[in-house]
Amino acid sequence: MVTIKMISERCGLSIAAVSKALNGQPGISAEKAEQVRQVAREMGYYPNAAARTLKTNRSHNIGVLFQDQLSHGLFSVILEAARAQAERYGYDMTFLSSNISDLHMGYYEHAKYRQCDGVLIVQGDFSSPSLQRLAESELPVVSIDHVYNGRTAIVNDNAGSMEQVVRYLHDEMGHERIAFIHGEDGDVTRQRLAGFHRGCLACGIEAPDEYIVPAVYARPKASGLATRRLLDAWVRPTCILYPDDMAYLGGLAELESQGLSVPEDMSCFGYDGIHLASVLRPQLATYRQDAERMGREAADQLISAIERPKIYLPQTIRVTGTIQPGATVKKRTRGAEETRPA
Repeated sequence: MVTIKMISERCGLSIAAVSKALNGQPGISAEKAEQVRQVAREMGYYPNAAARTLKTNRSHNIGVLFQDQLSHGLFSVILEAARAQAERYGYDMTFLSSNISDLHMGYYEHAKYRQCDGVLIVQGDFSSPSLQRLAESELPVVSIDHVYNGRTAIVNDNAGSMEQVVRYLHDEMGHERIAFIHGEDGDVTRQRLAGFHRGCLACGIEAPDEYIVPAVYARPKASGLATRRLLDAWVRPTCILYPDDMAYLGGLAELESQGLSVPEDMSCFGYDGIHLASVLRPQLATYRQDAERMGREAADQLISAIERPKIYLPQTIRVTGTIQPGATVKKRTRGAEETRPA
């Protein structure tokens, strides 16, 4: 096994200087440090993780809490961006469970068991006792789209984005009867509902209760049933907002089953801006969250909290996205009337 002493002898430097070069510490020039690292690579040197943990009192391991399917387009992008950023700082990631075999551990206990320096909460039941226990612990924690007291959160601009979407559909595309199929109750849904109503108020249009229909995030079947309810309204909306791009698929299936086409008979708008939206035909108009930035920010903030605990201050970082125009929204002449077919 190649040791730091062997590298120091090859380089003609002290063990301390080689250690500084390999650990990115000051006290050695950048040029000399790179030369040391090159020699280490040539010799096949691999740092001893256990020894590094003893020396720094850090495992360089970040716990990740994610309860949904990894195939979800938005969260997979966030996780990949966070992973890539963490690796730049020399950190690995470990997925956490609330129950390991017969040990009956909660999230906090699992994080300690895996010797995690901190935890990134990407998705889960934020009100669960196990998650609350983790959020209130001494471990550094950063969450996505949920704010815990005294913790850093990376959040999408949920209220502002929905207001922006309504203004776009009304001011630029001419829609006055806009319906909103939203996800299950939670902070994100409540913020988006508030933004939707703000947008309607700003545009001077009504949002009757029958145009606000609950469904479930990323569940096409639920959004298909919600779409059926909207199509049964006496005065149909001209545009339907879906809780996410995946959910739109259920709405599209329901519209087609009733002989309706998008956007000729009904305009549709998604949310998230995952890859699916760009490959669908017609191309789905949607709001694209900046998932890459959310992932990078989450990793940056968590590692700062881990490495600089005496100066780090928790904060809420709001990340804005952009409207991604598509072919599923038909431009309408303002004031055009349309009623439910007999």
